[in-house]
Amino acid sequence: MIKVYKTVSGSIADVGSLDGANLWIDLVDPTESELDTISEKFNIDIDLLKAPLDREERPRLEAYDGQVLVLISMPTIDSESAVSYNTLPMGIIVTEEMIVTVSLERSLLIDQILRTRTAPKTQKRTRFLLQLLYNNARMFLSCLKDIDKKSTEIEQHLHKSLKNEELIKLLNLEKSLVYFTTALRSNEVVFEKLLRTYLRKVHDEESEITVRVLKKYEEDEELLEDVITENKQAIDMGEIYTNILSGTMDAFASVISNNLNIVMKFLASITIVMAIPTIITSFFGMNVLLPYQNSPFAYIGIIILTMCLMIAGAIMITKKKMF
Repeated sequence: MIKVYKTVSGSIADVGSLDGANLWIDLVDPTESELDTISEKFNIDIDLLKAPLDREERPRLEAYDGQVLVLISMPTIDSESAVSYNTLPMGIIVTEEMIVTVSLERSLLIDQILRTRTAPKTQKRTRFLLQLLYNNARMFLSCLKDIDKKSTEIEQHLHKSLKNEELIKLLNLEKSLVYFTTALRSNEVVFEKLLRTYLRKVHDEESEITVRVLKKYEEDEELLEDVITENKQAIDMGEIYTNILSGTMDAFASVISNNLNIVMKFLASITIVMAIPTIITSFFGMNVLLPYQNSPFAYIGIIILTMCLMIAGAIMITKKKMF
């Protein structure tokens, strides 16, 4: 699917035409023909367009022939999957005339940009790119807060009822945190490389193309620093939540194991006490001469003896804290 946007009268509008300059083209799960159309019309390397369509593609910064690809990982929410929070690669291709975003699925990031009243202008491509990166880091923070909120709710349920369902939910949240922290660290490498390029700490053809295409103005310097700061904050939050959740799961696993031991100890104590009447009735049920077998009070006497022994056994087990 191809969507074409452009900043008109201060807001982003869907122009629906590939003709013109300063366009923002959003490709969502594009077909081969759509990729060929964009590649041929705007002379964009087809490999740069296909790179974000691989779910396992790592974030990176790549420049080639007047085109800069910033490949990042963005958060996604999938209510149908067991792991509701995951990550997905998104490619941002910037040329000297336009911006192209490519992803396999419709992203929350793009929807957020379109809803924002103060959306960045497509004419300012560097500012637009940095705004996308900033919003992506903020979205990671928002998802991390949701994960923390959900884990707290599950913990409250676990205090009342220790079920496998709640533990599985916690495990899925822990998986989401692992995906997030891994993606954020990979994104950090891209941002640091972009910063080093602007600081002219790298002198090669790729950095020259990046600086020429992504013209950085003074007002963009602070925004790039904010991107790096927000991303590092998201990394710290992800690590903190991961450690807390891992400790919580270990604690509840110990509680479940301890509860199981208590139940087994209780059942063992009951078995010992209930074995007393079995032994006595088996003894007096033998077909041999037995004491008091002709006494009219034999049955009542046996019942009283059995009850007394059972009570004595229960008292002894309780004193030894086995019950």
